[in-house]
Amino acid sequence: MQISVVPIALIGLLCIPAVWAADAMEVALPEITVRNTRPTTVVDNPSPQAQVSAAQIREINAINVEDSLKYVPSLFIRKRYPGDTNSIIATRTTGSVQSAESLVYVDGLLLSNLLGNSFAFPPRWSLVGTEEIDTVEVLYGPFSALLPGNSRGATILICTRRPERFEAHARVQGFIQPAFKQYATRDSYGGHQEQAVLGGRAGKLSWLLLANNLDSYSQPNNFATAAVPGVPVAGGTPVTGAVAYTDPTHLPRVILGATFMDHTVQNTGKIRLAYDLTRDTQIALTYALWRNDSYNNTQTYLRNASTGAPVWGGNVNINGARYNVGNTLATRDSNTENRLAGLTLDSRLSPDWRIELAGSVYTTPRDISRSPTTNTATAQPGAAGGAGDVTFGDNTGWKNLDARVIWKPLNGKAGHSVTLGYHYDQYHLESHQYNATDWRQEGSITTLSGSFSGVTRTDAVYAQDVWKFDPRWSLTLGWRHEYWQAFDGKLFTPALGANDYSDRSARFNSPKASLSWQATPDWVLRASLARAYRMPTVSELFQTETKSGATFISDAKLKPEKTLYADLSAEGVAAGGSLRVSLFQENVEDALYSQTDSSVTPNVTRVQNVDEIRVRGIEFAYEAQDVWLRGLNLNANLTYADSKILSNPANPASVGKSVPRIPDWRAAVFASYRLDEHWSGSLGVRYSGVQYGRLDNADTHHKAAGSLARFTVADLRLGYQFDKRVRASLGIDNLTDQKYFIGPYPVMQRTYHAELRFDY
Repeated sequence: MQISVVPIALIGLLCIPAVWAADAMEVALPEITVRNTRPTTVVDNPSPQAQVSAAQIREINAINVEDSLKYVPSLFIRKRYPGDTNSIIATRTTGSVQSAESLVYVDGLLLSNLLGNSFAFPPRWSLVGTEEIDTVEVLYGPFSALLPGNSRGATILICTRRPERFEAHARVQGFIQPAFKQYATRDSYGGHQEQAVLGGRAGKLSWLLLANNLDSYSQPNNFATAAVPGVPVAGGTPVTGAVAYTDPTHLPRVILGATFMDHTVQNTGKIRLAYDLTRDTQIALTYALWRNDSYNNTQTYLRNASTGAPVWGGNVNINGARYNVGNTLATRDSNTENRLAGLTLDSRLSPDWRIELAGSVYTTPRDISRSPTTNTATAQPGAAGGAGDVTFGDNTGWKNLDARVIWKPLNGKAGHSVTLGYHYDQYHLESHQYNATDWRQEGSITTLSGSFSGVTRTDAVYAQDVWKFDPRWSLTLGWRHEYWQAFDGKLFTPALGANDYSDRSARFNSPKASLSWQATPDWVLRASLARAYRMPTVSELFQTETKSGATFISDAKLKPEKTLYADLSAEGVAAGGSLRVSLFQENVEDALYSQTDSSVTPNVTRVQNVDEIRVRGIEFAYEAQDVWLRGLNLNANLTYADSKILSNPANPASVGKSVPRIPDWRAAVFASYRLDEHWSGSLGVRYSGVQYGRLDNADTHHKAAGSLARFTVADLRLGYQFDKRVRASLGIDNLTDQKYFIGPYPVMQRTYHAELRFDY
């Protein structure tokens, strides 16, 4: 793979048939289905694509919306358990803790939380229910001028149904891990979910209501560990029960207990109203409310050697060495309330002209997290609260607006489809942390122990033209100009006092180009090249605090990521289905990663710019219906990625190593089969190859807590349709009970699903 993208493209042009062109995919649909279509978010997108339908989702063990993406090419969702609020998207060129490198929209409204770029800022999946989904479309890479640089990983477009008549859908689910085993933890974890969707149409008004309740208990998502000292120090209470293990870097450590065993209760309510102002103009309003109450329990492995009583904190003695347990085994809880309000407008002004508007406001009116600072037994579950921290993140959120006009002559004589648009976004994040005499009680807070806040804003204009200059050739050219600002950055710590950051602003230009060729009636080839910028988030610029045991240090001078992305894709008919082959290469300058800067003394660990990284590879995606047997549908994909850190003066040991959390191989196969009018079943298999969590790739022990393991997981599902309205399903995830880690957390072991669905 030591060749540049230009030879790769030339080889592909000679050897690979072409992918379908966008114009070739246009289908004349019945009038009733295209009436007042919702904003498309991305018009004439030149990216490689994948799609999941509502019918396919029903054959998957899907509890949350992100489960529908389990078998999509080159995607991995970092989901640890049902209701996980840290479900990050990983793609063929981005890792599983880079939340700001992909985008998620529902009906043109942004769900991505671009306030930060880590596990703590996942998309707000819970604002969508699986029962309301019509389709989910995935676009790869930043090749559309209509999208910001956050699309360099993937853009996920969720479209919900728009009812034409009254309909009702209800689903009850139960799930359980009956025999979870890891280190000294032996227990069962599970939960249930109830979801209902009602919809209908009354004249020009269509409406859709969603109500969802989820109650879930997770397996441990982390373990409290301590390094074995090279020179043991005597002292501490003698204890038993600690588990010895070797960490991912082959250093000896002990496990003190299991942590972050989350009990989450989530409730979602949503209404979507769409009104036909005229035959060609529709306005739609969406309002959603999501509440999450989370309690993180823990389990200590330690027992007092004399009394046998559980030990939760203080200095302990393990095999003659003293360890300070501190508050690593302390419980934590949080309560958040989230609201999304969105308005969209779609209007065909004339046969040739159309306008689209999409605006949304996302707010968090309540965001409270609590954790103890004591290292005594008051931190144990059920005990009276002691001293601790209470953190308020109320009133954070974002605003987005996209307005575009599209000129596309119906007669096609001009050969052009032109989109002109304006984009606006503003992200506001603030956090205020207080000392508390009783961390469980809001009324016990005393002094401010730290706070930060800040705002980023982007104004962008863009133009994109799809020019069909020949019946077999199409050229897409785009340009995006962005004016970015970061302002009102503030920080307070008791040691430093109050500090204000200087305001910043910058302008960026992102050209895009894509050329497609209809090589044969069944095959089209598309070559795409794009420049994109991903701006630093508010968190990366301004967040300096210690929260839930993790310490964040900001850097207000971070540079934006600068991406050059090339893709050569071919798609067409093969083996009774459709096949896509994509060669891709992405070079990113000033990539944003958390690392330790060894070029300064003392060393500093924080989010920093890595000078240059590169990811190149090949992706195969195949889909067929009624393949081999009538009723057998098959999806299969395979991705190889060769990733390299090309330059990083702050950490020279990382140069030449693989980019963190991007596996060399990734594959998935999903087959569903309808036996008859009553019975159907599905089998899915997912594989992920070698990957690393550290920039220097020193974590080569892939079977321990904190590691990133290769894995092969199989999922099974069987459904029975009693009649046209009632269906029951049973499923198993992780059929062979594979035990492995993706970072600090163990992935769900064998899990059983039961589901009863009603449709009217």
